[in-house]
Amino acid sequence: MLGVKLLPHIVSVCPLSFPFQGIILVYDITDEKSFENIQNWMKSIKENASAGVERLLLGNKCDMEVKRKVQKEQAEKLAREHGIRFFETSAKSSLNVDEAFNSLARDILLKSGRRSGNSNKAPPTTDLKICEKKSGPKCS
Repeated sequence: MLGVKLLPHIVSVCPLSFPFQGIILVYDITDEKSFENIQNWMKSIKENASAGVERLLLGNKCDMEVKRKVQKEQAEKLAREHGIRFFETSAKSSLNVDEAFNSLARDILLKSGRRSGNSNKAPPTTDLKICEKKSGPKCS
């Protein structure tokens, strides 16, 4: 996977100590090794990223169900253990991609509203609309 090979370079240029507000961890549901690497990235984020950074776990290629190597339940369990959201997506068909990004953006905006003292109401920029679900294949 190109992203896994490039990531050490990206981290050296823009280290995790940079104040990221959100991090998306993506694995390939047809590649067990990519899922195993998620644990290493979770550890690195915990050690190096700003406290409270929003994280999102994505299982990509859910359009390739017949080649699935990582069961959805494994990823759901990992996400629960780390207290983060999880989506299965397909970059090829765009299934759940908008929903995943909107979810992360909403969580970041809501958290930034709480930090600025608006604990009872979200900042005005949180008016994100949920995209209508596309018809077509569903991720299991």
